[in-house]
Amino acid sequence: MNIYLINEYVNRLKKSDITYYAEKQGISLDKEETELIYNYIKKDYKTIIYGNVRGVLDEIKTKVKLNTYNKIENLYLRFKNYLN
Repeated sequence: MNIYLINEYVNRLKKSDITYYAEKQGISLDKEETELIYNYIKKDYKTIIYGNVRGVLDEIKTKVKLNTYNKIENLYLRFKNYLN
């Protein structure tokens, strides 16, 4: 993937984009979870895409509902497998 395009997308990302995508995936986020996920994407998107994401996922797991975390992890694994 082109890191420049990803960087531009992340820079333009809004919290409403997070909420919309989550709802499309059957995930109901509360305000705090939306804020949390938004901040992780903004801060750690390079690790999420190219690095060892386990630390990020472990942190998120302790801060969101279990059902939300499971869906996030499944989405991540599905897209990571798609890229490989």
